[in-house]
Amino acid sequence: MTRSIFVAILMGLMLSLSATSSMAYDRNQAVPVQKVEYGSIESVRTVTKEELVRDRNSGWKTFGGALLGGIIGAQFGGGYGQDVATVLGAIAGGSIANRSNPSHYKVRHKLVELMVKQDSGQSIMIMQDYDPGMVFKAGDEVRVVYLTGYVRVDKAM
Repeated sequence: MTRSIFVAILMGLMLSLSATSSMAYDRNQAVPVQKVEYGSIESVRTVTKEELVRDRNSGWKTFGGALLGGIIGAQFGGGYGQDVATVLGAIAGGSIANRSNPSHYKVRHKLVELMVKQDSGQSIMIMQDYDPGMVFKAGDEVRVVYLTGYVRVDKAM
């Protein structure tokens, strides 16, 4: 591998590492149940929520642009001038790839707001993700599952 291509790869890695995102929370994670209460649905309302999400592939796109820019830059000049052209090509390629592929986009979540009258007599309101396999209506018997950090409503079985 020539020194110019090595410099291009190194620049691409540096640019891509700065554009990576953190790991998202896994919804299917098993967590211990603190308590379960039973009740019935008093009212149901669907709500939408927009969220700005970071593109997890933007780092690879930037890396690819930097690598391609470095390879193209390596074709120009000779000696020290070629190294400078390689680095400038990698920076320009990574920058262009990063700007042309937005790293953020909007996702629309459909939520359901549930007013639950628990068997204990207490009324609580819970918002959770809409699940087309579990559609609630007023009068449905439900269980309220209290987990560490959040609450989930399911139909009683």
